[in-house]
Amino acid sequence: MHKPGDVVLGGLFEVHYTSVFPELSFTSEPNQLTCQGFDTAGFRHAMTMAFAIDEINKNSHLIPNVTLGYSLYDNCATLVIGFSAALLLASGQEEQFLLQEKCLGTPPVLGIVGDSMSTFSIATSDVIGLFNLPIVSYFATCSCLSDRRRFPTFFRTIPSDAFQVRAMIKILKRFGWTWAGLLVSDDDYGLHVARTFQSDLAQSGGGCLAYSEILPWGEDPAEVKRIVEIMKKSTARVVMVFAHRIHMIQLMEEVVRENVTGLQWLASEAWSAAAVLQTPRLMPYLSGTLGIAIRRGEIPGLRDFLLRIRSDIHISGSSNNYGHSMVMQFWEYTFQCRFAPPPAGWMEAGGELCTGQEDLESGGAELLDVSDLRPEYNIYKAVYALAYALDDMLQCKPGRGPFSGHSCATLQTSEPWQLMHYLEKVNFTTSFGDQVSFDENGDALPIYDVMNWLWLPDGRTKVQNVGLVQKLASKDEELTLDDDKIFWNFDSKQSPLSVCSESCPPGTRIARRKGQPLCCFDCVPCSEGKISNDTDSMECTSCPEDFWSNAQRDYCVPKKTEFLSYHEPLGICLTTTSLLGTFICAVVLGIFTYHRSTPMVRANNSELSFLLLVSLKLCFLCSLLFIGRPRLWTCQLRHAAFGISFVLCVSCILVKTMVVLAVFKASKPGGGASLKWFGAGQQRGTVMVLTSIQATICTAWIVSASPAPHKNTQYHNDKIVYECVVGSTVGFAVLLGYIGLLVVLSFLLAFLARNLPDNFNEAKLITFSILIFCAVWVAFVPAYVNSPGKYADAVEVFAILASSFGLLLALFGPKCYIILLKPERNTKKAIMGCSITKT
Repeated sequence: MHKPGDVVLGGLFEVHYTSVFPELSFTSEPNQLTCQGFDTAGFRHAMTMAFAIDEINKNSHLIPNVTLGYSLYDNCATLVIGFSAALLLASGQEEQFLLQEKCLGTPPVLGIVGDSMSTFSIATSDVIGLFNLPIVSYFATCSCLSDRRRFPTFFRTIPSDAFQVRAMIKILKRFGWTWAGLLVSDDDYGLHVARTFQSDLAQSGGGCLAYSEILPWGEDPAEVKRIVEIMKKSTARVVMVFAHRIHMIQLMEEVVRENVTGLQWLASEAWSAAAVLQTPRLMPYLSGTLGIAIRRGEIPGLRDFLLRIRSDIHISGSSNNYGHSMVMQFWEYTFQCRFAPPPAGWMEAGGELCTGQEDLESGGAELLDVSDLRPEYNIYKAVYALAYALDDMLQCKPGRGPFSGHSCATLQTSEPWQLMHYLEKVNFTTSFGDQVSFDENGDALPIYDVMNWLWLPDGRTKVQNVGLVQKLASKDEELTLDDDKIFWNFDSKQSPLSVCSESCPPGTRIARRKGQPLCCFDCVPCSEGKISNDTDSMECTSCPEDFWSNAQRDYCVPKKTEFLSYHEPLGICLTTTSLLGTFICAVVLGIFTYHRSTPMVRANNSELSFLLLVSLKLCFLCSLLFIGRPRLWTCQLRHAAFGISFVLCVSCILVKTMVVLAVFKASKPGGGASLKWFGAGQQRGTVMVLTSIQATICTAWIVSASPAPHKNTQYHNDKIVYECVVGSTVGFAVLLGYIGLLVVLSFLLAFLARNLPDNFNEAKLITFSILIFCAVWVAFVPAYVNSPGKYADAVEVFAILASSFGLLLALFGPKCYIILLKPERNTKKAIMGCSITKT
């Protein structure tokens, strides 16, 4: 379809969506290709360009005194036809007309609007670029076309697939769909999308592809069936399709045949508004589809322009290379008639002749539907971009031009490459309020609408706008969605769950499955002492030293502290026993004080007996230092008090044993001299010296390597055991060794005196008490070594109490028995061995 003008713009549109190739026998001239399947939407696209040029010609402010013409070609969705049309436009093989008086020539084609498909645009731009002829596409989205070195003259008013892919990833992230299938067409458009999508998806961490399949061109039922089987078996509930309407038609036929339901479809701009798919047969499957759609715009006056279409005024006078003119073909398709002369047999079959006066208002509803202008709006912007560039070029002032010698281009001498200079800088705002300009790659400002397919109860289909994806200056893509408006074709009426693996909750970490995509993983609980407080954590974090993981492993809690406490049953029992022992010592001391003048108390140096009772009381009390939270002073004092108290106690026993032996020896003839070495002063002095040695050992130990409180985490991971470390094992060993040495000496001396007459000494009692003491402390060593934490302290306290009670009861029990219950035996005669007469 052509219209003459001072400057002609070319247009390539898909008025038919398929073609039939003739058989090539190479024995005769081949027939022309036959275009089939009239596409009313494609015809509306062509008429939108005609309208835009008509509107520009009527605008006195835009390229005044210049008439734009057009040459519109149908590519029949076939590369060879579209490519041939582009070459015709570039070579100028069109009708000649009078450019000016006495100037006859071919009208210059300064720019082409089209093509609609990426593959066609790639092939066309590769060749047309050699002519420096600008091409402004309204529908070719392949990101490869942004390569300025390969396609220096290519522009477009639709965002590239690179932006569309990022927009689709935004939608996936918005609804948490990390597991999706990808179907693409077998052409540059689909294959580039597949490569871009996989790389961008991996970089964004937005999810994984469950499968990626290529939809074949033409009839290939077996391949389509294979792809649908993959979709059925996959756990992915979301399917993204970057393909053309013809691919979707073939795919959906098989989907309906296999009854594949429960899928959430994501549509690319190529079919997101395709009315051919919005049928009662397909909508049960496609209802709820979310799609990326070209920005919708308003074109005032377009509908009135379309209503004025009449075949008699648009026919160019002869048929073009591919059949009748576009308008005639539209008319015949819409009203199911044929212009004269009709094909053979048409009238006989009951067909009607077209008059050109049919009522377009009632019969052309599809053409006249201008409520959702998307590709048309891009075409409108493309025509105006060329017009504004031409206007800027013609307004150039001689001597101030951008070309060599500051020259300007004129209408008669203009070249396409000169228009390129101005097209790169074009910047205007449409009547709808959208700004139009091109970046350094020839891409327009990226913006898409997000559409949702809604199947109404009355059977009608509504494609509603539910959001917007756009790229703002110096910012990443921004997705705006109205979630309340989105229709979900699921029983829950909520967005579906499409994941390979459920999100790992806090308290777990992701464990990748070997040989599977990153989105397929297992959730492994964090080990003890580690937590994860975020969803889908890759690693578990160790808790700080004084903290431990809770049961859910999602946050750290302070570790439980363990020490021998006054508030727990064990601590209460030991404390009570210690105080009881102290009380008994006090009672015995009171008894001995009250009966201090009796022979039983005065025998064997009563002063040592009192000192022994005091030391036993200190032994009982020092055990309290082992109970309670360890602190520096208690750690330092507990072993020192224990060591000194027991040495004081054992020293008293040792001296008493020595006194018994000395007294027995002195009772023999000639043995009185031995008592001079065991007077009261010598006894006190011996006890003090022996005790001071232990005090010296304790002082050296504390000064050199002091015992200190320690938080032990080795026994239990989830507990802090507070304990006192001895600081110096040597010091502790020397302390115990010294006590052991005195005990052994006491035991040996008492053992030697065991056969002495009972009335002269208490050697047997001392021997028995030392045996108890030794038994307790011999059992203490292995029990202490093998008892963890607070139980080690409990064992030591038990040993102190047991040995103290053993000494107390063995040494003072019999004496208290005689003093309190057998006073008749508490006489000098009884003690010296005289018989007691019973009455």
